[in-house]
Amino acid sequence: MFFVALVVAASPAQWLGPKPPPEVTRVITIAPSLTETVLALGAGELLVGVSRFDEAPEVKALTRVGGFVDPSIETVLTLKPHLVVVQKAPGNQKPIEKLASLGVPVLALPLTTVADAADAMRVLGAVLKREQQATLLIAALEAARAKERAAVSAGPAPRVLFVYGFSPLVVAGPGSFADELLRDCGVHNVVTRTPTAYPVWSQEQLVAAPPEVLVDASDSDAGRAAVKALTKKTRWVALENKDLLHPGPALARALGPLCASLRGER
Repeated sequence: MFFVALVVAASPAQWLGPKPPPEVTRVITIAPSLTETVLALGAGELLVGVSRFDEAPEVKALTRVGGFVDPSIETVLTLKPHLVVVQKAPGNQKPIEKLASLGVPVLALPLTTVADAADAMRVLGAVLKREQQATLLIAALEAARAKERAAVSAGPAPRVLFVYGFSPLVVAGPGSFADELLRDCGVHNVVTRTPTAYPVWSQEQLVAAPPEVLVDASDSDAGRAAVKALTKKTRWVALENKDLLHPGPALARALGPLCASLRGER
């Protein structure tokens, strides 16, 4: 009931609550990917609050407003934001709609695919009057993808599994930005035909479709040993940082190292 017109025609972005003022100077982001996008747009000075998961040094001193699914409504209201930017998902629908009902302008942006990440840059660039910088960020991402696709060599594509968590075994499936990046690298994602972009896999599925390479993107050791025991012939690749977990400008710099690791070049 609080949805209003989209910011950009054909964009999946949605507004909830009232429209923001013409000059947005107080912004809260409730996802590291969105914080990084605002920073990359050169609008870091507009940030007044971020999620508890944000680790960028530029926002170290800013107020924490909770997490992705449990933002603190009281803290957000205290900061008097002109705009709250959230990742669009069912898990945070209730608190976000509550904020909107209390008169807070909310911009909900999906971040499932690479196209979503690019659209978030474009929409935030328009809202924060950083259109030129947004264009450059999107171009950098497209150039990085084109470079890796051009470097793909002929021959069998390695079979890869991209893991976000081991207990349960949460993996990147078709429709996720990670699956798209794997294809940019010229490898084959062993996860196919799943009902969601981030399905939970069973040990039976792991044994039935063993990967040649496993990308370990989990931040927890829980369940890792059990999966290692089932993938003794698999080469494991650990992420050097969290860039591949943040669908935004970071993907442009993360793609090259990912592809090099999958090709065994590093």
